[in-house]
Amino acid sequence: MNVKVVMLGQERREAVPEVPQGARAGLGKVFVTGATGLLGNNLVRLLVARGYEVVGLVRSREKADRLLGDVKMTFVQGDMRELSGFAPAIEGCEAIFHTAAYFREYYQPGDHAEGLEEINVKGTLALMDEADRRGVKRFIHTSSSGTIGTKADGSPGDEDTPPAHDQLANLYFKSKVDGDAKIRDWRGKNGMAVIEILPGWMWGPGDAGPTPAGRMAQDFLARKIPGIVSGGTCLIDARDVAAAMIAALERGKGGEKYIVAGEFHTIEEVLRGLEKVSGVPAPKMHLPNPLVMTFAFLQETLGRLSGREVLVTREGVRIMRASHRVTSAKAERDLGVKFRPLDETLGDVVRWYQVHLPR
Repeated sequence: MNVKVVMLGQERREAVPEVPQGARAGLGKVFVTGATGLLGNNLVRLLVARGYEVVGLVRSREKADRLLGDVKMTFVQGDMRELSGFAPAIEGCEAIFHTAAYFREYYQPGDHAEGLEEINVKGTLALMDEADRRGVKRFIHTSSSGTIGTKADGSPGDEDTPPAHDQLANLYFKSKVDGDAKIRDWRGKNGMAVIEILPGWMWGPGDAGPTPAGRMAQDFLARKIPGIVSGGTCLIDARDVAAAMIAALERGKGGEKYIVAGEFHTIEEVLRGLEKVSGVPAPKMHLPNPLVMTFAFLQETLGRLSGREVLVTREGVRIMRASHRVTSAKAERDLGVKFRPLDETLGDVVRWYQVHLPR
């Protein structure tokens, strides 16, 4: 099946993955948190294309109109810290897709402990309680593949592999580990099924935030990336995560979690890919780690003093150098998840920014 996708001056046809006949849980009304985020805005587009009635939680109505003004859906303005302000909009929804999280803010200077706890842990549990109370049947929660470690033999981790100690040093990953543990212990009163999706490093069009991935793409196009840093991670298109979340709604098993992380790519592969799709030359110099960490420290210091976003942080460098690998085999088998090629993702990212970045 093909649907028309319109994004502020762009129009093209995009294939919508088919669901096997009989697999649907039944089209209905669904609620999406974080609807203007990278994952959220791609998810609502796919849900609407599939025939679902979508209610999207947004913090900024102006941003929602700008990003999703062409999508037939309902916007509800609110904040995960103030559940009572938007809770009535959950009424009548069959499912909730919870994509909102304190994430991109973490990769900038500042103290983030309170935001991580309030939104990623307490806010999620409060939303689950409210959804269960209002008769929601399914709750699809977005966690992170950063909560999964590497197996003892060095092979990629799966859904049962606990995180390594160094992963817990990342406070965002730790907030997701803590939240996931509480989700597993959570028991609703009305039988709401909870399913967790664990994405890898998400890239994709519509990254208006931007996330660290979008910031990297913007910096590349502006020729601000001085060299190549070592390491890499599993990278996935946000649209493929969105398709996996819908598959989890329609045929996933309650109480299960599914890694949807994509293939492993080095930072050098990503930069070479961006060069291929944009024509902007990638840096050729490989930067030694001490130099990169010093540069990141100076960036963080400048960010604290100026209040501006920084190009790179020490935490981001550490994550890439860890070269974390996980397997998405379970999601591929049980949900029919497929991953589009890296060049397709990067090409769509570059084209989106070429249209939307100020000139």
